[in-house]
Amino acid sequence: MFLKNKGFQIAVALAIGLMVMLLPRPEGNRFKISGDDVNALLQAVDDHFSFTAVSKSQFILQAKTPGSLEATHAFLKNQASELNIAEISIDYVDGLSPKGKRFLAVLAVLIFLFIFEPVPLEVTAILIGVFLVLMGIGEVREVWAPYMHPVVIFIMCCLIFAIALEKVGITRRMGFWIVKKAGTSVVNFTFIIAVGLGWASTVMHDAVACAIGIVTMIPMMRAAGIEPNTNTARFMMLSLPFACSTGGMGTLVGGSRNMLAAAFLKEFTGLEITFFDWILYALPVAVLLVPLSVLIVYFVFRPNTRYQLPRFDEELGPWTSREKKTAVVTVIVFMAWLTKGIHGYDYSVTGMLGVAVLILLKILDWEDVNDNLDWGTALFIFGGGISLGLAMDYSGAAAYFANLVFPLFEGGGWLLLFAGVGLFCALITNAMANVAATALILPIVIPIAQLEGVDPTVMAMCLGMATSFAFLLVIGCPPNAIAYSYRQFKSSDLTKAGLVATPVLLAGLILIVSIWWRIIGLV
Repeated sequence: MFLKNKGFQIAVALAIGLMVMLLPRPEGNRFKISGDDVNALLQAVDDHFSFTAVSKSQFILQAKTPGSLEATHAFLKNQASELNIAEISIDYVDGLSPKGKRFLAVLAVLIFLFIFEPVPLEVTAILIGVFLVLMGIGEVREVWAPYMHPVVIFIMCCLIFAIALEKVGITRRMGFWIVKKAGTSVVNFTFIIAVGLGWASTVMHDAVACAIGIVTMIPMMRAAGIEPNTNTARFMMLSLPFACSTGGMGTLVGGSRNMLAAAFLKEFTGLEITFFDWILYALPVAVLLVPLSVLIVYFVFRPNTRYQLPRFDEELGPWTSREKKTAVVTVIVFMAWLTKGIHGYDYSVTGMLGVAVLILLKILDWEDVNDNLDWGTALFIFGGGISLGLAMDYSGAAAYFANLVFPLFEGGGWLLLFAGVGLFCALITNAMANVAATALILPIVIPIAQLEGVDPTVMAMCLGMATSFAFLLVIGCPPNAIAYSYRQFKSSDLTKAGLVATPVLLAGLILIVSIWWRIIGLV
């Protein structure tokens, strides 16, 4: 069928990008000016713009006659050039820059390619950097550097530790223990391991939890004869990233986005969310939503219950020396990751140190890493995703949508604002890192919340929690990329489950906080 022809699909993707480029670009009528310390530009354009001061060296200009030639970004740039103001920066507020429009065209093409996979995802991910340079969105060094971002190295560490745990037999022990609890039922096994690690993700990185779960699950799937790209394989493999990502909202250490949201809140308002405050506000929500996330995947991909996991009648025997050494190194590295806020070393640094120790102890050989690590997933797919997310920020596309969407929810009270911001965060975090989404959106929504009389703490919590739902694209979050690297499902399968899970979990989040936060007095 020609609709499944790869050449046809690529042509459709390019046609979609061209259509976006042909759409009219909204210029907007508000512009943020920075670096004009003596207000020279302000005085020069006083006849055409009114202004609102933001700080001593920053203000917002609003066109008095929108649509006129004098109400444009180009006019302001020309005036600044004539005044020879070298350090000035003129940014769009409610308009879309030409660079932002080009980015949206590239994004439309890439989303189509990611979902339908006419070419391998690794190739599509490489094309992210190519397209960003060819379309003049970013500089060469700027777009390629994220392919070796610390998060990419951290994903490699998670995958390498998973290789070590499987090689020495620890994952078999974990599977043995779970099967004894769950019996031979594939459904019970998946719910126990996914929900358990989802709850564990409240205090450990979701990527680590997901990697541990997958390497425990894969041998069980093979033993049961479960083939890749079947509903049973999809259910088992997608339950883990969905549960682990959802669980990350539970505590401050559950994800960097949570810490960043708390830090930004204190910086902008002086309000502080303590570790125990976050647990009080968010942990009950995570505890309820983690099993719901697995249940959603179960209903989307009904597993074949005729598959039975093997029975383990024999005992595995005492732990070997290699198992003990691996367990000790793994626990030490996990503790280093958990206490990052104390010692300050990035996850990638402590993780790679642990990898070096595993090799020095001869638990792993370099050939084990080279032969079993999915380099394409870590380097290209997630590295490309980070590059794309950063480009969404510096092109101005993300800020444009944020300033376009959030005013729509003004005047509706805290719950409507929470729902609107949560929906926007859940969507945008699929194309940019949740930390970046938090850093971009929180400075925009805090003033809106204050004008509405809404506690800014509510918005900070919203950012940390709603950005947990990056379920639409493989590049959405590390657990998605790690799970995809085992090739048990297609990218479109993740999108299919995500299209159901995202609105349901978001609705669940809104419902639970509307009840729980009233009980504890936050709202």
